[in-house]
Amino acid sequence: MKKIWFSLLVLGVLSFTFIADSPLTKDCKCKDFKMYGKVKFVNNFPDVKVQFVENFPDLNVKYVEHFPDECGEWQIVENFPDVKVQIVENFPDLKVKIVNNFPGIP
Repeated sequence: MKKIWFSLLVLGVLSFTFIADSPLTKDCKCKDFKMYGKVKFVNNFPDVKVQFVENFPDLNVKYVEHFPDECGEWQIVENFPDVKVQIVENFPDLKVKIVNNFPGIP
């Protein structure tokens, strides 16, 4: 009986760890910046640091031309961005995968 309770406890702790480690909130925000809308890529003073990955992303991103109003839809702009993003190789705030379909939290 003790082994069953211990196994359930370990499983509960592990599942909580995975949920707690997500950099995104349920309303698609990272560091209080929404991860959809108009995005500008910058080299200095970003709002969010992003690493592009192929596996295990925190967010699937689709580039759109108009109306980036759903989670993971980014319209690249030079002026008046909603969020400024810096691309990094190490220590990102968010891991992103570029997709053609089904943007959002995987």
